[in-house]
Amino acid sequence: MNVYVVLKQTFDTEEKVVLQDGRVSEEGVKFVINPYDEYAVEEAIRIKEAAGGTVTVVSVGPERTAEALRTALAMGADEAVLIADDRIPADEYALSRVLAAFFADQAYDVVLGGNFSVDNGAGQVAVRLAELLGIPHVSSVTKLELSGGEAAVQRDAEGDLETLAVRLPALFTAQQGLNEPRYPSLPGIMKAKKKPFRQLTLDDLSVTPEQIAARTARAELFLPAPRQAGRVLEGELPAQAAQLVQLLRTQSNVL
Repeated sequence: MNVYVVLKQTFDTEEKVVLQDGRVSEEGVKFVINPYDEYAVEEAIRIKEAAGGTVTVVSVGPERTAEALRTALAMGADEAVLIADDRIPADEYALSRVLAAFFADQAYDVVLGGNFSVDNGAGQVAVRLAELLGIPHVSSVTKLELSGGEAAVQRDAEGDLETLAVRLPALFTAQQGLNEPRYPSLPGIMKAKKKPFRQLTLDDLSVTPEQIAARTARAELFLPAPRQAGRVLEGELPAQAAQLVQLLRTQSNVL
């Protein structure tokens, strides 16, 4: 069983976001594996433990992303691939095209990823990749069972639960509740240093910068307005209701 995990390195969720010159400052920031991608890594390792095979973790990002990949190796993944190239824009279309170019030469049975990343929250890269590869995909998976070239899947459907069956190879994105990710052990950290780690650029893939030109652009980035103190309305209930409607129209602009 050849299992691949597409992961991203993101801000630690406890970090405070600071804007500098219209961009999120990375100075002194701690980076981690995107939490939803951790579920994907854990599920891949469990599949290997149950059915054998190999787990390969893949990421497109800057050089610092190597740290996240090595953490996945310490958890139990077998190989890691980092595609780092300044010519790759931070755009979901571009990232999925780069990954598709990489997977074009790979033999895979299962591809896993996180439901979305906690920084951008777009949730597009993995499902776009599946479309480019021409394989079925199921997002927001909370249960995954493999047997006889098929997958029985349960997925979170906005508070409801859907059950599906798909043929392999297929791509799945992990939702919270799929599993409980393990912590890297000291022996795992030591073994990770000797595991295969490849670094690629666009020159190693069948894709050109022109083919991955960004399809989106960020117009503006800003922090939400500071929270203001609450206000207690006084008087009879009809008067309070009238005051509330007036404030919602004139101050909150929601009516």
